[in-house]
Order: sequence, then structure tokens, then C-alpha cells
Amino acid sequence: MFTSQALIELEGQYCAHNYKPLDVVLTKAEGVWVEDIEGKRYLDCLAAYSAVNQGHCHPRLVKVVQEQAARLALTSRAFRNDQLPLFAKELCELTGYEMMLPMNTGAEAVETAIKAVRKWGYYVKGVPREKAEIIVCAGNFHGRTTTIISFSTEEQYKDGFGPFTPGFVVIEYGNAAELAKAITPNTVAFLVEPIQGENGVVVPEAGFLKAAAEICRQNRVLLVADEIQSGLGRTGRLFAFEHEGIKPDMVIIGKALSGGMYPISAVLSSRQVLGVFQPGDHGSTYSGNPLACAIGREALRIIVEEKLSERSAELGAYLMAELQKINSPYVDHFRGKGLWIGIVLKKEAGGARRFCEALQQRGILAKETHENVIRLAPPLTIKREELDWMVQRLKAVLEA
Repeated sequence: MFTSQALIELEGQYCAHNYKPLDVVLTKAEGVWVEDIEGKRYLDCLAAYSAVNQGHCHPRLVKVVQEQAARLALTSRAFRNDQLPLFAKELCELTGYEMMLPMNTGAEAVETAIKAVRKWGYYVKGVPREKAEIIVCAGNFHGRTTTIISFSTEEQYKDGFGPFTPGFVVIEYGNAAELAKAITPNTVAFLVEPIQGENGVVVPEAGFLKAAAEICRQNRVLLVADEIQSGLGRTGRLFAFEHEGIKPDMVIIGKALSGGMYPISAVLSSRQVLGVFQPGDHGSTYSGNPLACAIGREALRIIVEEKLSERSAELGAYLMAELQKINSPYVDHFRGKGLWIGIVLKKEAGGARRFCEALQQRGILAKETHENVIRLAPPLTIKREELDWMVQRLKAVLEA
């Protein structure tokens, strides 16, 4: 049997070093708890960046995976399967959108959205060919493809990967006036995270999304909400944009759409927008595969039937109130919505990494983001007593 250290060394030898994970080697999980190969248990406070909102290895999802994988896993889109139509119908009826386009990863779904709004701009809005502009926000994180990093404001994401894709305009996050000023006759869309996750769980001021939606409507610009991390219950609503009472023209989802079981993503929009795609315009071998669709159907049912959005709203408010009681010389402030909270540390705290390593020693797995933020995003199935257990250990580390 390998030890954790031996496996860490093997990974260092044979895997490209594009990640810097905490040095814990996990081998199994259930609910909100994960276990390393030496048998130590940890409370998962990341939930695979919100992909495991339903909890690890949810028994209903395990059953679906086993049954569907034994029956039919992949056909490609050259043929039809019996799961995709039902998945599409149930997803559209749940979210209120007319059409969906299935993909595999979040980045693929963002690329799909970019292609869709550009083609809509040319064929429907009448923007001159090759002139379409998409407005994005500073601090954004929408994926890692070459096109997506082209409009990132994080220099490390771009260093050494150019030349980059043109056609993007960057504005300050949360600034509706700057959005209005940036729009030109060639603007086809405004792509935005309702809450910026990778940037440190940054919540814009109340009213920003509502103002942005109205500005886009007045200028015939598509509002595209990237809800890959923030959606499907994470913030206390099915989608984070619902907190502002709006409905974007397009929504991008992924991660928890599979409950952490299998890569599934989708783009949701109107028939007019997604109708611009014709056979041969876009696709993927695995998109809409029956295994993914069967998993997605069950993952959505779990969110609704177990009231995970409501749990996130209630328990997130409780967790925030408990965190506010911590008196730490290192903490600048807490921010977030639902069970998605960023602990923002002061510059003199020495970075968030060392705090995450200290939490690991106490049985909590959390991850730093943007150097000085500890991100908390446990599975939405977490219980109040487990939150109390978490807060006790956070308090010990942050007040030490």
C-alpha cells in the first residue's frame, strides 16, 4: 500500500505542476466528509468548487451512475439517445428557459456562449462581421481556454499563452455606469458572474445586476450570467441572479449539474438566441451523452426535493453570524451569500495558504484564493452541528 507521501512524490514526478494542492491524498468520501489513505477524516469546505453541492457520493446519484453506465454510456450526437430529450425538458422547465445546449465542462459552456452571442450579433442584431464585442468584468474567472484567458485580468493566467483572441472589453466589476459607457453599436453581450468566485467570493453592491439587466435591454445587448459556481443552490437561490429579481438572456451552468459525478454543463437561453446554431456549427463527442444526462436529471431532482437552495440560505445566514463572532487580528472582513463565504485576511496575515494548512491539521479542508482569501463552500447537505464543529476549528486557527 502506498503512503500519502509516496503518492505525492509520484504525482510530482509524472504530473505537470499546474496545480498546488494541499498535501492530503483522499481516497473516499460520503456527504460532507472525506478520508485520506491513512484513514484521517476531514470536513470538506470546498465541495470541489461547488460541484458537490449534493454531497459526496450521494446514494441516488451512485445508483443512477451504476444503472445507466451498465445500460448505455455514450452514443455521440451522431445518434439520438433516450436521456437527452428528458434532461433538456426537465432542465428548461425548472429554469424557465426555452432551449438548452449541453456540453461537458464549464469552460466549454462559456466558449459555447461566446460563439452563440457572436453569431446572434451577426445574424440577428446586424453587427458587421468580425466586429462583435463582448463586455466582461475585471477580476473575472470563466475558464482556462485560450479565448477565455484572453479577457482575464489575472496576468498569470495569460503569461506565455498569447497571442490572444480579440473582441472583449473589460470594465470594473459592479459598475453599472461603466457598463453603460462601454456599450457600442457592436456590443453583443455582457458576460458576468453574479458573484465572483475565484476572485474571492466578491459580491457586488445590491442593485448592480438589476441595473445591468436594464442597460442591456435598452441597448439590445444580451445579458449572460455565468452561474457555473454560483448556481444550483449555492447562494440560497437556484441561481444567484434571482436575488435581484432578474432573468438574464442566457445562463451558463455546470459543476453541481452533475453532483460531482461526471462532467456536465449547459447553456440556457431563448429559441431566438440558441436557434442561431445549425447542424455542423458546434458540437462535442461527449455532449448530451446518456450517462451525463441521466446523472444531470437526478442531480436536479436532489437539489429541488432536498431543498438545497433553502438549506443554503438558512445555514449560510447562520454560518455568517457565527463567523462574525470570531475576534481575529488576521481577519479584515467576511463576505458572501448562502453557504459561499470568503474570509478576507489582512495583508499582514501572511497569506491564506498557511491558514488552510493549519485548518487541514485540524480536520478541515479549505482552499485559499487570490492569496489572502479563505473560501468556504461546503456541500449544501451539511448539518448545523457540523457547521458548529467547523466554526470551532476556524476560531482556533484564526485567533491563534
